[in-house]
Amino acid sequence: MIEGLSHITFIVRDLERMTAFLTQIFDAKEVYTSADRTFSIAREKFFLINHLWIAIMEGEPLPHRTYNHVAFKIHEEDFARYVERVQAVGVEVRCDRTRVEGEGKSLYFYDYDNHLFELHTGTLNQRLERYLRSTVDVEPLIELFTQGDRSS
Repeated sequence: MIEGLSHITFIVRDLERMTAFLTQIFDAKEVYTSADRTFSIAREKFFLINHLWIAIMEGEPLPHRTYNHVAFKIHEEDFARYVERVQAVGVEVRCDRTRVEGEGKSLYFYDYDNHLFELHTGTLNQRLERYLRSTVDVEPLIELFTQGDRSS
């Protein structure tokens, strides 16, 4: 049985530059560096972002950008603060997609190695409830995803 997400690994050209990216935007806490030792396939560092284990490993960056991304949940009242942090780091911000009211706000941005990140204010339940009001039949999905909420 899957217990949850173990960790996320990003392959990056420059460990120190990505360290600055993670700490300045996400308040990531560095908890390990391999330095010149190699226990895995390359030099690496581990971080915690609110108890989520993020690993970065030295290597060649992604050859091109895609919409594949990692989204971190933030509170709506913190949105402007994160916009400032991302702008201060100087990375490219991607234009948000068209949204309907109730989906939450998103800030998309690339790191230095073509990874796309999203900071998002909405939740799955909010999105499913909003989509339910559209022409798409998501009632079975809402039931599926809210069953866990009732058993807690």
